This record gives sequence, C-alpha cells and structure tokens, in this order.
Amino acid sequence: MSKKTRKKSSNTTGKRAATKVARGAGTGTGRSAAKTRTAVARTSTRKSTTSGKTAGTVQGKASHKAASKPLKPKPAATAKSDGAVLAEGTAAPAFNLPRDGGGSVSLQDFAGKKLVLFFYPRADTPGCTREAIDFTRLNKAFADEGTMVLGISADTVKAQESFRNKHQLSVPLVSDETHQMLEAYGAWGEKSMYGRTFMGIIRTTVLVDSGGKVARVWRHVKVDGHADEVLAAARSI
Repeated sequence: MSKKTRKKSSNTTGKRAATKVARGAGTGTGRSAAKTRTAVARTSTRKSTTSGKTAGTVQGKASHKAASKPLKPKPAATAKSDGAVLAEGTAAPAFNLPRDGGGSVSLQDFAGKKLVLFFYPRADTPGCTREAIDFTRLNKAFADEGTMVLGISADTVKAQESFRNKHQLSVPLVSDETHQMLEAYGAWGEKSMYGRTFMGIIRTTVLVDSGGKVARVWRHVKVDGHADEVLAAARSI
C-alpha cells in the first residue's frame, strides 16, 4: 500500500472515530439532562405532596379544635331607653313654655282641670297633621268633659303658628325647642328609620287628671282613632 493510500485510510478512520465519540458524547449528555430533569420533577412532586399533607393536617386539626370548642352564647339584646319613664299616678312634671299666638303656657294654668298633652314629632307632616286635626275636631267634646288639650313639639313658635293657620287648628300649640318638657314627659328618645338611629320625639300622649297627676300614658301612638280613645279615657276619670 502506498503512503498516500495509508494516509487517506487513516484520515477516514479518524473522522469515523471522532463522529462516533461526538455521537456518544451527545447521547450521554442528553440522557444525563433527561435524568436530571426527571429527578427534579420527582423532588418537586414529593415536596408538593408533603406540603399538601402538612397543610391538610394543620387545617384538619384547626377544624377539629374549632368544632370541639364550645360556642359561647350571644348576650341577650338589652332594651335601649327611649326617654324618661313617666309612671301613671305620679305628679305631672311642671312646665312653662311659649305657645302659638304669643305668651306662654304652664301646668299651673290648668289647675283643677283635666289636661291632654299630645307630643308630635314635627309640625305639618302627614301623621302629625292628622293627629292635630283629630284633636281639633274633638276639642269641644273634651271641653265638655272639663278637659283642655295642648299639642307640643320641638318646632319654633313661628312654625307652630304656620301649622295652626294652614290647617285651622283650635288647640294651643306649644314650642319646646330645648326638649326639657319632652324629656320630662318621656317623649324624647332614640328612634330608628331606614336603618338609621337618631334622637327625636316619640309620639306620646299624656292625660293629666284634675289633681295634677298622670292618669294615662300612651307611647308610640298610632294616629288613627287615637284622639277618640283619649276622649273616652278622659270621660272615665
């Protein structure tokens, strides 16, 4: 074999060997990388499973603890006071307040007579208007029973006069802007409307006998038929 032929054969053999080594190296690296990725995936799976088991165990213990813990009974709701309690049979609280048309009016002005005091939330509102008109309608019947009637609210004297003139009311209307009389007669307290709580006038009526003592108290009054009920009560004392 000539030198040239031997050299060519050697080169060919070398190239084949290099190609085989390269392929082998590539295959080894690929297999090694695949094994590494598989191992990492398995490790992540084991950690996730262990973490899930631990969390489940903790949650289970917490749930068991909560379930086994005795529930504390909720405290009973306490009734909120909505004004002073005016007991029947006690002396009617004294007052001296301005009224519509000028001047003032006091409890002493009605000594020896029966007296009806109806407390209304606001002048010239629908319910208050109906109530004032009903007492005006029966005003003469009350007078025949020796009973006087007064309407009281926290409105100004001017507002009371406008209320009187608009609806031709004949009962005197008293203004208690300081709420002193309202509080004394239990007509001022906590109210709620549309989910809102506030302080205001609780529709209340008090019947005072000729001796100056509280004979009857109506709280949270329903307007319809109320004036007639009060007249019947005045006739009975």
